[in-house]
Amino acid sequence: MTEQEFEKMVRENRGTIYTVCYMFSSDREEVEDLFQETLINLWRGSGTFRGESALGSWIWKIALNTCISFDRKRKRGIQSVPLSIDVDLFDEGQEDNRQFALLKERIGKLGPFDRAIVLLWLENLSYDEIGQIVGITAKNVSVRLVRIREQLKNMQ
Repeated sequence: MTEQEFEKMVRENRGTIYTVCYMFSSDREEVEDLFQETLINLWRGSGTFRGESALGSWIWKIALNTCISFDRKRKRGIQSVPLSIDVDLFDEGQEDNRQFALLKERIGKLGPFDRAIVLLWLENLSYDEIGQIVGITAKNVSVRLVRIREQLKNMQ
């Protein structure tokens, strides 16, 4: 993949990458770090993308794996060095309303795997696509979403 192709891919999928990063952190600097780390991982992995799945699915998988790894490191107490970038990723338009903030808070209480499934579902991906990205069957996605919905309803 050339630099121009990579830049085009990032431009076209910036919102997806940002959404994944935002759902794994509420801290602006941390979201920026996750975004940058995802871009690094996409660049490193660009030579390995063989086109066996859709490009969007591959990007989702890299972004989710980056965020899940970051989440695990944070829980183990490993500190990362913050990077400074000039892009304001939080300036995407409308303000968070109360319901969105509550939903984000509740989703944030889920484990990383369930959080990833909900995020993919919220992006209107099919159960087959979600299963392909996270490595489970479409039926398992369906069952997990039912359980996750119940869990979200019962949170306070």
